[in-house]
Order: sequence, then structure tokens, then C-alpha cells
Amino acid sequence: MLKIAVQKSGRLYEDSIKLLKECGIELNNGNKQLKAVAFNFPIEVFFLRDDDIPQYVYDGVADIGIVGENVLLETAKDIDLVYRLGFGKCRLSVAVPKAMHYNGAGDLNGLKIATTYSTILQKYLTGNNINAEIHEISGSVEIAPGIGLADAICDLVSSGSTLFTNGLKEVEVILKSEAVLTANKKLSVENKAILDKLLLRINAVKTAKNNKYILLNAPNDQLKNIAALLPGMKSPTIVPLAEDGWSSVQSVVNENDFWEVIEKLKSFGAEGIIVLPIEKMIV
Repeated sequence: MLKIAVQKSGRLYEDSIKLLKECGIELNNGNKQLKAVAFNFPIEVFFLRDDDIPQYVYDGVADIGIVGENVLLETAKDIDLVYRLGFGKCRLSVAVPKAMHYNGAGDLNGLKIATTYSTILQKYLTGNNINAEIHEISGSVEIAPGIGLADAICDLVSSGSTLFTNGLKEVEVILKSEAVLTANKKLSVENKAILDKLLLRINAVKTAKNNKYILLNAPNDQLKNIAALLPGMKSPTIVPLAEDGWSSVQSVVNENDFWEVIEKLKSFGAEGIIVLPIEKMIV
């Protein structure tokens, strides 16, 4: 049985559980149990503190884990990054008081910077030849400049509203982070096989989210142009309509290209365009 560690509370918990459900894995975690066994897949879930997950995976107590990339890099445990999951996106940034005149990273020289991420920050400072003092604290990092504890901070940023509220401005992005799937380097052959099955499901779910299924009616004299625009997974499905000179076209469009493709389809005379979400997509 494959053992996976996920966050028991916090910003990654809901998306982690949602992903497992979308992969068809049914869990019963009533009364906030610290572990749960899936009904229909050989997997056991441990609910842990985010900061503890890399250690559990490294020690082999958990075979795999879902954790923020920022935590993975900060703990510096020798475990594998298997898959970038695309949720829990944020950035680790340096912020200074709004009133401070800031010209570049060199202005951090000689400052005292408060952070929870001393390992990542020190690597950044060393790599940029910056001589600054790191003041390591946990929680409420953003208030450090306001109470005279530090000149600047290095902390996670999502919207930036917390920085604004505390009179700070973001000046340097050190790391762009998201939830990642990690694994112990010494998985058994059995658990490696289970992980491969899980990765197939995860990839099908994530790929589906990035694509849309479209159906449209197209004039036959434009089918060549439309087919070139809509390659789909291999090529679009084209079926003649009862009305002469027209065909039905079905294909898949990447979310990032969606509106540009729709505009071009309209210019080629496409009509009755229907867009549907894709639940799973196995390529």
C-alpha cells in the first residue's frame, strides 16, 4: 500500500483532497482523523503539518507527499520532486517599507531581513553577493519592520494585500512556488507501480483542466483551414451534416489558446460553436 502525506489544514489541504477525489480515490476522513485508507485504491493518507511532510517522506514513513515547493526547498531533504500539481501557487518575495527608496537588490546590503525561510533567503543573498543579516522568526513576519525587529522581510505572497496592509511593498521575487508531489528515493517496486497508476490519473485530471472540448458546424470549403487550426489530440473529427456543403467538427483546444482560436474559427465561417469541459483526458 502506498502511503501519502498531505497537509492536515491550511492552503493546500482542500486542493489536495479535491485532486484525490478527481482521481477517483474515495476517502473517509470523518472527525478529522490523522490517517485514512482509501476504499477503492491501494493508498493510505497521512494528515500532517506542512513543514513535517518532507521529513516523513525522507524517512520513509510516507512514500510520497504533497507539499509546497517552498517548504521542499527550505527543508532541503533529499527526496524526489515527481510532479508539479499547479495549485497553491504563490511567490516568496522580499518586501521593504513603502517609504524606502529602492533601486535594486544591492539596496538590501546591510539590512536585517526577517523570514521563516532562512535557507532559501541565504541562498539568494549569497548568489547575488548581498551581505544582509537574516533574522529567523515564525509567524507574523510582515509586522517585523513595523515593530523595529527588522528592516525588511522575506515571506510568501499571493495577492499582496497583507503587505499593503502592513505598509510594505514587494521588491524582489526569490521563488515562484506551487504544490508538488514528492517521493522517497527508495520506493519498493510494488509502491512504484502504484505511484505510476496514481500519476496516470493525476495527469489525466490536470490535462483535462487545461483543455476544452469544442463542437462546431463548418462550411466544407473551409475544412482545410479549420483542421489546421484544430489539430486536437491527433486530428479533428469531421462528420458530414444533412445540409449539403456543411460538416460537424469536433476537437480539443488548449485553454491558453481558446479565445484566439474561437476568433479565427469565426473568421472561417464556423457556426454553432459549443464548448464543453473535459473531466479526464488520457494522452
